[in-house]
Order: sequence, then structure tokens, then C-alpha cells
Amino acid sequence: MTDATAAHRPPLAGIRVVDVGTRISAPFCAGLLGDMGAEIIKVEDPRGGDFMRTIGPFVPTDDEGPDYSMWWAVEGRGRKGITLDLRQAAGQELFRRLAATADVVCENFRPGAMEAWGIGPADCDPRLVWARISVFGQDGPYSGRTGLDRMGIAYGGLLHLTGYPDRPPVRPGVSISDYLTGTFAASAVNAALYRRDGPGGTGSGGVVDAPLYGSILRVLEWTIAAQDRLGLTREREGNRMATSAPLDNYPTADGTFVCIVAGSNTNFRRLCAAMGRPGLADEPQWATLAQRAARSDEINDEVAAWTSSRTAAEVEAACIAHEVPVGTAYSAVDILADPHFAARGDLVEVDDPVAGPHLQQAPFPRLDGRKPTPPRPAPLLGEHNDEVWRQVVGLTDDELEGYRADRVI
Repeated sequence: MTDATAAHRPPLAGIRVVDVGTRISAPFCAGLLGDMGAEIIKVEDPRGGDFMRTIGPFVPTDDEGPDYSMWWAVEGRGRKGITLDLRQAAGQELFRRLAATADVVCENFRPGAMEAWGIGPADCDPRLVWARISVFGQDGPYSGRTGLDRMGIAYGGLLHLTGYPDRPPVRPGVSISDYLTGTFAASAVNAALYRRDGPGGTGSGGVVDAPLYGSILRVLEWTIAAQDRLGLTREREGNRMATSAPLDNYPTADGTFVCIVAGSNTNFRRLCAAMGRPGLADEPQWATLAQRAARSDEINDEVAAWTSSRTAAEVEAACIAHEVPVGTAYSAVDILADPHFAARGDLVEVDDPVAGPHLQQAPFPRLDGRKPTPPRPAPLLGEHNDEVWRQVVGLTDDELEGYRADRVI
């Protein structure tokens, strides 16, 4: 291998990941590893497959089968798909054989489920690195509870902080604890692989224990420290902050919103110039950040009056000209139309065999400045059964047909 070839080799090339998760968190962890070059083998229940196949929006299909989930098209991409019934003893034996060929297992069953089936970490090859995602972790008094993303943001403390103070808490617009936990877990898997295989490596795998609430807890900024040290309970603040102003998502004349962050003295002065009111920065009541924060409604209303009389593009142009941090609240329509996303390759075309060619988010982040290549489309249910069970595990034709007849795969 030449030095140039080595430099362009994906960092996880040669790593095999068995994705035995469902819904979002564990499959997303596996997908991130796939974006880095790992081979991903997705294990699904032969009685219907991953739950994400059943969630819309859907693309109508021409045949008599179910409509095709665009959610699955995104979250199932980048992997080979096989089927296996883990509730059968024969399926459990096949899983152990498959896992013996792999480096990583990603799963998000309720803690104890895989051990009950005889396919937990102690039952499989000790070189495996396990990404085990759950709501509350593999131990502790709540570990046996079931739950989903909403429980992660609730118990992690984010739900309490999201929304306006005079209204009920509001969930974030995406399943953030699922995605965030999958991201943390993928990072830890890489560390565990390095510990196993790097210089002076142990040769042994390990278990990444990643509960949904834990990823949310980790990103709570100063919330816990201030509660413990100062007795200060952080509450919902809407789009404004008690410690900084002007800062808000401001309405514009064309019905959208523009976020402006101008709390510092420098940015506030720049914003006043952008608004055509440079003298505003010299008024005594707005001289310091603390003074502006104390009268945040007043100064934010001044900015809102300016933005409301202009389109989002006009507000952005004025702020950019004066180096004020600004951003329009983009919809998917805006993202698809913005030349910056196209120039950087942030969107890639995936040629899905059912949904057809369409744009998706590109693998992220990029490495060595190279634009990411499109991932393979999400597999059909059991699409790669013959390839994986024959070539990877080594089943004969007769064995494969026997397992099919018994509905093990």
C-alpha cells in the first residue's frame, strides 16, 4: 500500500460492526462507525424488521407491499441487511457465530435481554467492543425500566429547560437523546478499539454503557454545578437568556425568524450600527451587558421592531455587513436551496432502490478536507442474507435453507 493510499483509507476500514439495535440510538451509533469506513451488518427480526420501517413519511410503492418509510431510508442506510430470530436457540447460536467475525456490537435492548438469550458480552468473543444503549444504563435502580427518547430528555434535565417559563415544557424538534447518545457511544467505541488494538493494546474488547439520559446530562452546561454550589435552579427562558441581551429569534416582515446574538459590548455596538442607530450603543442604560440583561425585554423589543420591518434576507445582509452573529431559522426548503450546503457537499444523493434517487444528509464530519461519498442505500429486509450467512459465517446451502425453513432467518 502506498503512502497516498494509506492516507485516503477510511479510519475504520477493516472493522466489522454488527448492528442488532432497533429504532434510532444503537443503529445511529453503528451508522456513524460506518461513515468512518466500518462494514455494518444490520440484524433484523425476520417477522417484520426494524420498527423504523413502519414510521412515515412514506413513499408509495407500485407493488402490493407496504409503503416505504423515508425515515428508514435515512436511518437504515450504509449497511448490509440480514434477518435473524434471536428468540430461538438456533438464532442465538448463529448470532454468536456472526459476532465472532466482528469487532463491534451495537445494541439497545432492555438491560439483561441479551444475557437471557445467551448472547451477552460474557457469552461472545472477548475481543468484541459492545455499544450498549439503554434509557437508564446497564445497572442502577432504574436500569430495568423501558422507555424511549422522551424519557432521556426528561430524566436528563433538558425537557425542564426547553420552552417558555409560562408554558409546559416542549420537546426538541428531533429525537435528540437518541442521536446524542449514539454519537457519544460511537466516540467511546473508537476509544475502546484503540485500547484493544493500538500500541501496547490489551487485545480485549469492552462494554460502552451509554444511557439516553446520560448524554443529555453531560451537555447541561452549568446547570448541575450551580444547583449544587449556589442552590440556583435553572428554569425555562424561551429564546432569551437572563444573562445576555440582545439575544432572541426575531420576527421578520416575510414571516420567518432570524436569530441574532449580540450580548457582548462589541457585538451590541455592531448591531446598533447595522440597525442604523449607532447612537443607541452610547445610551447609559445599555452601556454594559449586565445593564442590558437587566432590561432585556426593552432592548430585545427594540431589535424586534427593526427586524419586523425587513425581510430575513435584509436583516441578514445588514448584520453580516457589520459582523453581527446572525442566522435565519432555516426550513428544509431553505437548506436545499442554499448554495453553501451544495458547495461543501453537505447533502449527498442516495440511489435508493425503492424510494429512488434523493438527497440526504452527508456523512459528517469530513476528514482531510475531502467531501464525503454517498452511503449505500438502506437494505431491503434480509437483502444480504445469502452473502453474509454464506461468506461471513460460512453456512452451506443446505444449512441456509434449513434455517429459512425453520424461520430462524
